[in-house]
Amino acid sequence: MPVVALVLFGVFALLGFGWRSWVQRRRTGSTGFRGISGRIGSVEWLAGVGFVVAMAAAVFAPILQLCGVVAPLPVLDHTWLNVVGVVLAVLGIAGTVYAQLDMGDSWRIGVDASERTTLVRTGVFALVRNPTFTAMLVFGLGIALVTPNLVALVGFAILVVTIELQVRVVEEPYLLSVHGDEYRGYTARVGRFVPGLGRFRCAA
Repeated sequence: MPVVALVLFGVFALLGFGWRSWVQRRRTGSTGFRGISGRIGSVEWLAGVGFVVAMAAAVFAPILQLCGVVAPLPVLDHTWLNVVGVVLAVLGIAGTVYAQLDMGDSWRIGVDASERTTLVRTGVFALVRNPTFTAMLVFGLGIALVTPNLVALVGFAILVVTIELQVRVVEEPYLLSVHGDEYRGYTARVGRFVPGLGRFRCAA
């Protein structure tokens, strides 16, 4: 299963970052990478760094398990859970790519405060505001179940926390400052990560 986890992560990285960045560059002349926001030590910076750490954990967890350094936790070490993990990881990859394509030219990784992109509200973005992050969480959970050792589970926990921080502290304030009432209305109708949940009640 560690080898399966590494293959899945490779596919995720190739499609979700490499291929999508290549498509973005061909469309707009930019790769879409904006880097880590905020000054060193700030919450924004920690969110970006945490995401990198979570991705690193997803890679090292199966490698360490393959080398016998860590072992799967007995309570989660079941074939059927491994299979569920593979299915979730595949769905997460597909969902990530689909959501990224739905963003069109507005796709980017990170935030540039001086940049103004179109507010995407159609396609899967009509159902949830952050479908790419939702799909990444599904992928992260799947990978953690494929090689359910302590490193993988800690990495997934870090992924959850950092995605929450990225969305709430970086993405949402940026979009609110750029799109104002248009974004407020959108957040009042559409959930943050799943349909109906995380809407801004105070929005008009």
